[in-house]
Amino acid sequence: MTLEEIDQLVKNNRVVLFMKGMPTFPQCGFSGRAIQILKVLNVADLVTYDVLSDEELRSNIKEYSSWPTVPQLYINGELIGGSDIMMEMYENGELADLLK
Repeated sequence: MTLEEIDQLVKNNRVVLFMKGMPTFPQCGFSGRAIQILKVLNVADLVTYDVLSDEELRSNIKEYSSWPTVPQLYINGELIGGSDIMMEMYENGELADLLK
């Protein structure tokens, strides 16, 4: 997936998670935690992409975001961060507010 394709996905979908694996079968603990947080918050319009199934996406997502790790959560076209930031925002209520 090219940088332009990533940009279109992020801009054309309200909630996008680039992760390792699929929501039903995450391939790392951080991606699993990210999915669990979004499930608890009942995010219905979540779009996910498995970086392990697309090597070009796996390298380009890091360049696109200037963020070195996956998972990466985007809401309304803006990078929120990885699972640690998601957990912190979930615990203090910020993530739920952002997703309303």
